[in-house]
Amino acid sequence: MSILVTGFDPFGGEQRNPSWEVAQALPNTLAGLPVHRVQLPTVFGAAGRVLMETVHRCRPSLVLCLGQAGGRAALTVERVGINLRDARIPDNAGAQPVDQPVCPGGPAACFSTLPTRAMVEAIRGDGLPAALSYTAGTFVCNEVLYTLLEAAQRERLPLWGGFLHVPYLPAQTADKPGQPSMALTDMVRGVTLALEAAAIQRNEST
Repeated sequence: MSILVTGFDPFGGEQRNPSWEVAQALPNTLAGLPVHRVQLPTVFGAAGRVLMETVHRCRPSLVLCLGQAGGRAALTVERVGINLRDARIPDNAGAQPVDQPVCPGGPAACFSTLPTRAMVEAIRGDGLPAALSYTAGTFVCNEVLYTLLEAAQRERLPLWGGFLHVPYLPAQTADKPGQPSMALTDMVRGVTLALEAAAIQRNEST
């Protein structure tokens, strides 16, 4: 049994992406399980392929994908991914799909199989802002979440999977007056607590 955590490269003109910085800063072992990490490209199609190649190679029991959600003030645990690509900005390869499915013929939506409420409660219990989210957007973050959940369901993979969005880092908001941010150390602590809560429930279920 192991944990896989993913983050993205910078996109949208940013020089940093806190999702990958958090992934890199996590402990190497959580709840007795080794932690694997992989950076995903912020590119439609490619992100899902890299994710699923890593899942098939590492065979994790828990998968938590991280992404940046500028404008959000809390660590937000996503509950659902939808079968839609509808990009407000181009991805890192210049693609900007509109009204396209992630998976033609796939279900309209797939729900996280992680214990989302327990994860939020674990983060809040340490005094950090956290919330459940019912929209992962329609950009590459949502595509990764949907791709993971749809494949896990279709292939009957023995894993729990989901997604967590993190805010901007303080340095990213220097030119964005009024935008919320969170210190990297707080993000790492919150994601660690969320993963530990999920791992405990996963261990209890086996």
